[in-house]
Amino acid sequence: MTTATSEDFVDSSVGAAVKLSDVLSNDEIRPFTVRSDIRAAWMVLFNFAIIGAAFALPVLWTNPLTILLSILLLGGRQLGLAVVYHDCSHSVFFRTRWLNDFIGHWLAGGLLNTSMYAYRNYHLKHHRFAGTVDDPDMPLANNYPATKASLKRKFLRDLTGRTGVKTVAAQLRRLRPLRNAPFLTSHVLLFTVLWLSGAAWTYALWWVAHIFVYFVILRLRFISEHGVAIDRLSPDARENTSTTILSWWERLFIGPNYVNLHLEHHLSAAVPCYRLAPLHKLLAQRGFFDGFECLSTGYLDVLKKAVKPA
Repeated sequence: MTTATSEDFVDSSVGAAVKLSDVLSNDEIRPFTVRSDIRAAWMVLFNFAIIGAAFALPVLWTNPLTILLSILLLGGRQLGLAVVYHDCSHSVFFRTRWLNDFIGHWLAGGLLNTSMYAYRNYHLKHHRFAGTVDDPDMPLANNYPATKASLKRKFLRDLTGRTGVKTVAAQLRRLRPLRNAPFLTSHVLLFTVLWLSGAAWTYALWWVAHIFVYFVILRLRFISEHGVAIDRLSPDARENTSTTILSWWERLFIGPNYVNLHLEHHLSAAVPCYRLAPLHKLLAQRGFFDGFECLSTGYLDVLKKAVKPA
């Protein structure tokens, strides 16, 4: 196991008021920045075990409820894969650099038709300029809080598949065999495995989940991270970013792989997602969050905060 270095990631925002090193000593920080191939591989395998179970469930017990459960699980695990390529883009998920590139770009990014390298260029700007008008996510964040009617329209577009169809159609129009080789390769492999298992029809569930569930979760995730932040132009991560404390079922279906601990991630992108939970616990014990409205309790709490006061 190794500790991430400053060459691997963007560790703080421009002019950040509070950095992790302002709160914890270097000796306290060091264990949180240790990367582990074993921990990362376990997380990848765990996510694919759930994906495999989601495909198997409606085959073993074919009925509307198991099909619905399968779709919900697949939608959540698609975000789980997004978390994997996110951490790989920071080069902190695996200890081994080529594993970050391969798993992030070809497997996790491939299944979601996302180039990890293009994502990295965009995402590191978000970290570098968080708390400023130059944050590339600022135009989207400024849509929240929204009126109740506006929020309903947004989620209705997602739930009815309008967002998903529009996004997938745009991706397919730009599809090129070489540029999108990870997407084509990973989906041929996925379909082949399902076909050899005698469950080729379940491949359609991946796309149903992607079009009707994934983008709902994606919007909820973004709102929980920056949409309900109390001051997006503050250099303090406790004001421009939020963390959400989740129940076990929210972690299973909506917020996988510690994606909910986003404030902690902004304090230091050197910390792999599988070490964010103990970091959050230590910071809470030190009173780091006290006096700041940066924590939400569940996604229902997030939605309440996302509604603009009348």
